[in-house]
Amino acid sequence: MALLGQSCAGGDIVSNSETGGSTGSGGTPSTGGTTGSGGTGTGGNASGGATGTGGRGTGGTGTGGTGTGGIGTGGLSGSGGTAGGGMAGRSGTGTGGRAGSSGRGGAAGSGTGGTAGTPGTGGTTGAGGSGNIQWPKKFCGNITQRGQIPSNFSTYWDQIVPENEGKWGSVEGSQGNYNWTALDNIHSYAKQHNIPFKQHNFVWGSQQPGWIAGLSQANQKAAVEDWIKQFCTRYPDTQMIDVLNEPPPHTTPSYMAALGGAGSSGYDWVVTIFKWSRQYCPNSILIVNDYNIIEQSSDNNNMIKLVTSAMKAGAPIDAIGAQAHGLTNASASTTQMYIDKLTSSTGLPVVISEFDLNIADDTQQKNQMQSLFTMFWNDTNVKGVTYWGYYVGETWETNSGLMTTGGTLRPAMTWLMQFLGR
Repeated sequence: MALLGQSCAGGDIVSNSETGGSTGSGGTPSTGGTTGSGGTGTGGNASGGATGTGGRGTGGTGTGGTGTGGIGTGGLSGSGGTAGGGMAGRSGTGTGGRAGSSGRGGAAGSGTGGTAGTPGTGGTTGAGGSGNIQWPKKFCGNITQRGQIPSNFSTYWDQIVPENEGKWGSVEGSQGNYNWTALDNIHSYAKQHNIPFKQHNFVWGSQQPGWIAGLSQANQKAAVEDWIKQFCTRYPDTQMIDVLNEPPPHTTPSYMAALGGAGSSGYDWVVTIFKWSRQYCPNSILIVNDYNIIEQSSDNNNMIKLVTSAMKAGAPIDAIGAQAHGLTNASASTTQMYIDKLTSSTGLPVVISEFDLNIADDTQQKNQMQSLFTMFWNDTNVKGVTYWGYYVGETWETNSGLMTTGGTLRPAMTWLMQFLGR
């Protein structure tokens, strides 16, 4: 039976833990009113850009018409007030959001009469989502099997995730010495078969390099940024990234304070790593990934609090990853309620990131697969599903395998392939 409170650690099992979207551009600045001549000027309202999916920003205001920025990378730069001695506009603020298309700048407000006013200064740009990221078609993928890609992988799955090979501790075992061999193979396989590659993961409270804990905070911060930069430089076309895996209270990185700690937002360190990820991997979908968030109310609420607070502070989060290891006896309706609550509360879609069914009985596993997966596939808030291993005897959860290494499919796998038309 799958235990709630556990998640997938891949090959290296850690108790109660497992095992991530590019910047939306906001609208162009709205311009203030034209210079009038004569009496007092009345500024026309300038309307901001078309709404993107990104974070919301507010442009500057002057004494003339107000300008509302378009939605995208955060706050737009608003510019001057209309005629009649416009004051400097307030700085716009922006919060992160999902990818959005670029907004249009507002039309200039018109002024009548009055002497020329001084243009107001626009707001600074906030951090938001990106208009460049593109979601792949809805996928049903899987992971590498104990460090290998089975020869039949592409027959059954259309998305791939490294089980352990992408974790920081696996790549940079000694500081400054990166071993990319395994990730190179997985990335190349994804490109050859034209399927999405998802990186798992950047920051986690487990399976991180042992040497990081002994560094000064300044050196810890530099090391985390370098890890993200090096990965993105090597694999700039990565479609999805688990930027943050299993945040507190589930696991806590030893270098959290070095990244800003809680700070004024309560999640400044989260903002830091997502901003770096957007900076260096501007076209990737950035994900925060955790367990029990579609199984338990407290974890569901905790994720909503983290995401909304971090995005308000400028974190460009594009999606929420729900591991889904604890659904052995869950009802599809309750599970969907938690999924849809995540989306309605944050505005972000959900990826079912580490789904498995630890059920020894073939019929029971098949029935639960049919109930849950049908719901996942039909829920528009779910962008895709990754099953966590598929060979019997080689999965993280004991009885979650779907086929033998000899090629015999369990009934759940037979149903799944028929459902997907594969």
